[in-house]
Amino acid sequence: MAATARRGGVLVSLGGDLAVDGEPPIDGWPILVADEPDPGASARTQSVRLLGGAVATSSITCRQWRRAGRVVHHIVDPRTGLPADGPWRTVSAAGATCADANAAATAAIVAGHQAEEWLARARVPARLVSRDGEVRHVGGWPDADGCPVTVRPHSHVYDGASRP
Repeated sequence: MAATARRGGVLVSLGGDLAVDGEPPIDGWPILVADEPDPGASARTQSVRLLGGAVATSSITCRQWRRAGRVVHHIVDPRTGLPADGPWRTVSAAGATCADANAAATAAIVAGHQAEEWLARARVPARLVSRDGEVRHVGGWPDADGCPVTVRPHSHVYDGASRP
């Protein structure tokens, strides 16, 4: 019998990306979304609640190094073969699965200025933090702390939306 066939729910962390299944706690699973590795170091953290699906964060701030005197990171823009150079340093996105949430968050970093429009069109709840620290919410991501992130059941980031 599958774990989700019984009463109760599960939260699984996959390298920091989070997925939930089964019956959640009454108000949903509490999730702290941060834009830096140490959530206490940033004023830009947000607490949300996840009733189903997954949340993933992609960032250019953690995996970076210097090459030829320039700071580079691990998210590569396939159009240029260089590290993505858009306005976002962190994107958190919600999806039906961790793979969908992670794909949306990473694609938004690569999409740069087109990310907000693409995420809204795809109806992907997302939280974008610009390089200068401005926080934006699209696709139904809640503005206030403690609110639920609503994920469309069986949704995928590629349903009905063209590429970013």
